[in-house]
This record gives sequence, C-alpha cells and structure tokens, in this order.
Amino acid sequence: MAILVDADTTFIVQGITGREAVNLTRECLDYGAGAKIVGGVTPGRLGRDIHGVPVFDTVAQAVEHHGGPIDGSVVTVPPAFTKDAVLEALYNGVRLVVIVTERIPRRDVAEMVEVASERGARIIGPNCLGIMVPDVLKMGGIGGPAKDAAKSYTPGPVGVISRSGGMTTEMSSTLSAAGLGQSTAVSIGGDAIIGSSYAELMPLFEADEQTRAIVIYTEPGGRMEAELAAWVTEHDSRLPVVAFMAGRFMDEMPGMSFGHAGTIVEGKEDTATEKITRLAAAGIVVAERIEDIPDLVSERL
Repeated sequence: MAILVDADTTFIVQGITGREAVNLTRECLDYGAGAKIVGGVTPGRLGRDIHGVPVFDTVAQAVEHHGGPIDGSVVTVPPAFTKDAVLEALYNGVRLVVIVTERIPRRDVAEMVEVASERGARIIGPNCLGIMVPDVLKMGGIGGPAKDAAKSYTPGPVGVISRSGGMTTEMSSTLSAAGLGQSTAVSIGGDAIIGSSYAELMPLFEADEQTRAIVIYTEPGGRMEAELAAWVTEHDSRLPVVAFMAGRFMDEMPGMSFGHAGTIVEGKEDTATEKITRLAAAGIVVAERIEDIPDLVSERL
C-alpha cells in the first residue's frame, strides 16, 4: 500500500512544454510501471505531444479527452501564473496538486490552499519535488531520472516526509542502503506556507498498513514541528518517528535566514534547539547525523 497515489493514479502536467517539465515527464513515464500521465496543459500548444503525452490548451480539454475525472496534476508553470493554473485544476475536479514551482507569492499560496480545502482536494508543495512510491510511481521530479531513482528508493515500511526535495532522496537512499525501504516518500516543500504539513500527512501514514515508522527531515523556521509533536501526543500514534534537524548553527546567528523560504526564525519557538526539545518531549528521537537514522529506525521497529 501507499498514501496519496498508487499505480492507477492518473495525472496531468501543467506547463508541460517547459524544459524542466519535458524532462520531468520523461522521468515519470520511465519509472516503475510508468506513470499514467493522461495529458499536459500549455495554453496555445494544443495538438502537440511530449513523449507521447497529448498537450491541451486547458485542463477542461484534458478532462474531456480522458473521458472522466483526472486524479492529479503536477504544476510547473512560472510563479506569476501558478495560482491560475492550480485553481483551474481544482475547479476541474483534480483532487491532488503537486506544485513544483518556487517563489510564489504567499498570498497566492494561501488562496490556493484555502480553495483546495473547500473542494476536498490536497496540495503538496509549493517548492517541492513531489511524491514517490518505490517501484510503482513517481509524481514529480523526486529522485531525478528513473535509473537514479531506482537506486535510491526501495519498497519497505518507512514513510519519509521532508521539507527539502534533495534530502527526501538522501534520507531514502540512506535507508535503502541499510535494507530499510520506503512505503511512500513525500517532498512537502520548503516555503513558509505549504499545502500539507507533517501533521496533516500523519493520519494517512497511520492508516497505511505497510508503514511502520516515519522519518522526517526538518529545519529551523515555522511551527510545523510543534504541530507534529502535538499530533503524535494527542493521537497516541502507533508509528515511531525519527527526525533529522538541519541548520542547528542558525541558533547562533539570530536574524539570519538560509536556504528555503521557510527557514525564517521569527522567535524562540522557531529555533532548532526549541524544536528538538518539543519533538523529544513527544517521544520523537532526533538523529545527530543522517547516517544514524537507519539504526534509530531499526531499534524502534
């Protein structure tokens, strides 16, 4: 089993004719049994195809051509047009939107997340690499080319959630090397406002019989870790959680921000030290090094 997607998930790629989207499409088609990409959308490019995927001017055309609802969309359009693309997908019945684009205005993100919630849909991202179900499907650029993704990701009992796209693969590769495969890996995005947090994904992993442990990659900035700690405590989660906290040095450099837009420390609660304390209080162990994660997971399995 897995969360969010499976072998039957259908999706489109919005902005499919862009250079990065062309490569992303090829990677998804090549991985596992091959993603069911039923169309691409770029206004003004109707009639083209990208690696055999038909291109449409609108999401509505893609839905009509498919002959029924489309499960998901990977959005790769420029920041100024992302909100329109996401809302178009949502209003045409798409229930899962993976937003790869970064540098989207916060107000736009907040509006997209609100509309998704109202329509019973889910957003992953923005500024993320997507979702991976090892040997089955990748939705987004996660893991890179299929041959590289196959080396890093293997099927198994560990759910992976990461604010960093690259570190999603790094942690999964470290687990795979130790014989610990992944049920689903989700790159949730590094922006200050995102569609799905750790705590919002935990109920899905909790309900997944394949998942027996969770590994998260986190950073200073934001309150998502506090939400996760509260969720784990309140729901008496059956899943042991192992975390890695990057950027601990930021506690010694107040007022500075590094890396992702979300790593802005606005107060004591946002610091790495405070987050580690909160996680530990909820029974979540925090690894000192990435390479320590497999042993910590194995001990708790």
